[in-house]
Amino acid sequence: MLIFFLNISVFKILPYNIEPYQIILPVIKSGTVYSFTTDSKVIYEVRFGRKQNNILNATIVFGVTNEEYDGEEYSLTNKGEVYKVMTTIVEIVQLYKQEHPNINLFEYTGEQSDKEKSKNRNVRLALYSRYIKRVFDTNWIVETIDNKVIIKKIK
Repeated sequence: MLIFFLNISVFKILPYNIEPYQIILPVIKSGTVYSFTTDSKVIYEVRFGRKQNNILNATIVFGVTNEEYDGEEYSLTNKGEVYKVMTTIVEIVQLYKQEHPNINLFEYTGEQSDKEKSKNRNVRLALYSRYIKRVFDTNWIVETIDNKVIIKKIK
């Protein structure tokens, strides 16, 4: 199945038939750090953190951990693996949700490059938004504030 998104009169195809990379699960089942390695040997880490003011709220942070990217969490790898990377991140968030069913709010940030800031666009958030519906159904509402996305469970 394919989903089509209209973007300035050009159809964007979001493939559904891509298999995720092999996921390295946390050491303990209820852990919060997942990782995977792409075909081009880029290592990604996906972390979930509980908010201090409400332990049922979680932040999602993911990024590249390879030394060649100099520890820059928001690196652009441009290895042509974006669909498979995003499919893997979706799978990880689904696994975390299954393991932590009482979480009622998730949030993540999509940092802009300087070029995006000058054009007042956030390509990362646009990409992430295309994948949200694979994780969160109609029992959740999605709110975007600047470069932050907050996904709340409807009570």
